[in-house]
Amino acid sequence: MKVAVAGCCHGALDKMYETLELLQRRHNVRPDLLLCCGDFQAVRNEADLRCMAVPAKYRHMQTFYRYYSGEKKAPVLTVFIGGNHEASNHLQELPYGGWVAPNIYYLGTCGSFPPLPQRLPLSLLGRDAPLLSAGYAGVVRFRGVRIGGISGIFKSHDYRKGHFECPPYNQQTIRSAYHVRNIEVFKLKQLKHPMDIFMSHDWPRSIYHYGNKKQLLKMKSFFRQEVESNTLGSPAASELLQHLKPNYWFSAHLHVKFAAFMQHETKSKEELPKATKFLALDKCLPHRDFLQIIDIEHDPTAGDSLEYDAEWIAVLKATNSLINVTQSSWNAPENNGLHAKWDYSATEEAIKEVLEELNHNLKIPCNFTLTAACYDPNKPQKHLEPVHTINPQTTEFCAQFGLTDINDRIQQVKEEGSVRGEYEEEEEEMDSSGSAEEPSEYNTDNSGLSSINPDEIMLDDEGGDEDLSTCSVDPSPDHPPEFSASFSDIRIMPDSMAVSSDDATDSTNEDLEKSGVSKQVEEKSLNERPLKRVGGSENGNSGIKIKRRNQAIYTAEDEDETK
Repeated sequence: MKVAVAGCCHGALDKMYETLELLQRRHNVRPDLLLCCGDFQAVRNEADLRCMAVPAKYRHMQTFYRYYSGEKKAPVLTVFIGGNHEASNHLQELPYGGWVAPNIYYLGTCGSFPPLPQRLPLSLLGRDAPLLSAGYAGVVRFRGVRIGGISGIFKSHDYRKGHFECPPYNQQTIRSAYHVRNIEVFKLKQLKHPMDIFMSHDWPRSIYHYGNKKQLLKMKSFFRQEVESNTLGSPAASELLQHLKPNYWFSAHLHVKFAAFMQHETKSKEELPKATKFLALDKCLPHRDFLQIIDIEHDPTAGDSLEYDAEWIAVLKATNSLINVTQSSWNAPENNGLHAKWDYSATEEAIKEVLEELNHNLKIPCNFTLTAACYDPNKPQKHLEPVHTINPQTTEFCAQFGLTDINDRIQQVKEEGSVRGEYEEEEEEMDSSGSAEEPSEYNTDNSGLSSINPDEIMLDDEGGDEDLSTCSVDPSPDHPPEFSASFSDIRIMPDSMAVSSDDATDSTNEDLEKSGVSKQVEEKSLNERPLKRVGGSENGNSGIKIKRRNQAIYTAEDEDETK
């Protein structure tokens, strides 16, 4: 089947789907599935914009709300993961995944618990009050193809914490809410069955050594320091890559297209050799390679519905008891004599039980429900505040499989003790830097380097640290101005994506084009609705502190034109 893979969408759904329709008209190629590797920005209204970790000047409504309201429907089944610029309050409603709009499915995000001081009595919380994510990751199947993903980006000082964030966020939690935690990695490492496709927002660390590194540094010279020190990307994603060994791994985040081919080492003579084809996509803008079409082998007897993965459900059930009710570090169980149980992988009996519970019908129900008011360009509500919402999809999922509905538990705690109000002052003083916490097992992080990526957004930029409760919200116009699109957005990739390391060959993207690795589709004139450009400083400001080195986001218009 044909799978379209997109990089950072940044809410430009109209642009993305129009590009797919263009592909069908011009080349008679219609994808069966669209995968988006984060920064999807499922923004429903002005309150959602307040929960997105970008300065106020970058908060634009874009076009997702049209699909949420039912005004439009995605023309192809779309599955996405979260990035570091999302409406976190919306995605948090679906800790186990779910539909954010008809035909648009989210793989999963963090369940969370309000920040609680250590002295809070257990009588108020309940002794089994959970905190850890219900699933900042997820696994589903489509036409027999197994698709997994992990949302967010890596940040070492939050990696071992529980998910303590929930709306309304403060200046710290609006950012820590999208940081990957070790519990998600632990759950995914319990999987034993083969993985066809895996998605992460940030790149697995070291993957650049398996592709054309020279060409990457030619396009993004400011990556050199981190590439040479091997600190670019996520060590947690790298750990998953080595464990899962999927056939394909797709990422985004750094706003550059890059392909690699990683041959995995075998642990025994009996183990068959495996390799992963890695592809990172650019962001959704004209003149950017943000979309790729790939042919994937599938089960021709399978239906066209998105399905649960029985092994993943069994792992969720097995790990449901792993809890952490504070920001304290959580250590994954190991076979070191300190844990009574360390193997939470699913047995064949457990998988069989899941299948029997579902009567062997793994189809994910199309139970999308509106849970928030939809943006109305004729009646803007600039002061709409985010609220903590329990999504019926999550309630139904938890009831079906006997899992903890973390958002429901949060609501119970609020009603019983008004916990957030009682400790609001202390919460505001909490810093997500984690200086008092035990360090992550990963002793390097790419957040503190001094190199400047001109594709980044600076979270301490003007307006970035304003009071979230009073910040201005500036939705984009309902009908933005026209633009003349002369772009090379679409590339059709054959089955083979093998790219030699630059140590072995000095091939460039131009060489790959000539060798037939990808077919460029250019549209010289397209009078369609545009994606609104966001301007910014091209060369940075030495007086501005960058909170996150690799938070690749919007780019300056001038920089777009020169590339």
